[in-house]
Amino acid sequence: MRDPMSPTAPPFRVTAALAVLLLVPPAGPAAREAAGSPGAATSAGAPAAASSVAPGGVVRWPGRGIDHCRLGDLRWPPWDGACWFAVDLLQEAGPLVLERVRLGSSERLAVTVADYPYAVQRLRVAPEMADPPADQLDRIRLETERVGAVWSLGGTPLFRLPLGPPLAPMPNGRSFGSRRIFNGQPRDPHSGVDLSAPTGTPVLAAERGRVAIASDLYFSGNSVFIDHGGDLVTMYFHLDRIEVRDGEAVERGQVIGTVGSTGRVTGPHLHFGVRWHGARVDPALLLGDPARVPVVGSDHPG
Repeated sequence: MRDPMSPTAPPFRVTAALAVLLLVPPAGPAAREAAGSPGAATSAGAPAAASSVAPGGVVRWPGRGIDHCRLGDLRWPPWDGACWFAVDLLQEAGPLVLERVRLGSSERLAVTVADYPYAVQRLRVAPEMADPPADQLDRIRLETERVGAVWSLGGTPLFRLPLGPPLAPMPNGRSFGSRRIFNGQPRDPHSGVDLSAPTGTPVLAAERGRVAIASDLYFSGNSVFIDHGGDLVTMYFHLDRIEVRDGEAVERGQVIGTVGSTGRVTGPHLHFGVRWHGARVDPALLLGDPARVPVVGSDHPG
């Protein structure tokens, strides 16, 4: 049974993450000559060769006069003077073409998605959390549909980077991307970070926004989803208590609940996740200095 919070993304689904992020230019002058300059975008023909990014990573492509950014069938406006591309955790390894329209011209840039780098994690959970009973399947299906609608709410971006920490003090995150095996059965990889904290620890909104979902869900237990505009959504799972309601406006740092152990868990902790344009990305990238998010391409004066 698929976890409704981790539906498999289509191959070219990209959104907005520091566990493993590889930024690897082609090796040596000969490779650069054969592939083209990593910093040069092309207006037509084959896209310029660029860097490598791990699944769940984020890259930005800055430039003046950007009208919009594009990947596959997704299109969105630039943010903070750049196109930000977040690569889904399950994006297939291989070339990925980023696009933008700038100064009246369409530009393309190729990056390479690296092989899946994350470890396997084996966990024991309650039997009904590995194999949900038949009378729960309709509930899980409806929850999956409800959650899926949150990823593309759009709207004006209300956020700034870095995001604020969801716990204070902020513990080290763990397990992003780990391929999970529950009671011996493979399941979708872990799409957020686990933050250890005692039951009852206040959980804070990472940024201002509006609560899209505040509900008890089968796998993630008491859960809060906050829409920050610009297709950026943060998630807070396994809460003991929920302190907000659907549709409520929240501020950065506001208490939205408390750490707990509801849903599919082995003990109390906070699962903190981020989706950007629908893509599952490592929250650590957006909790850190945005200037450290790798840059691809280059601007063209004039």
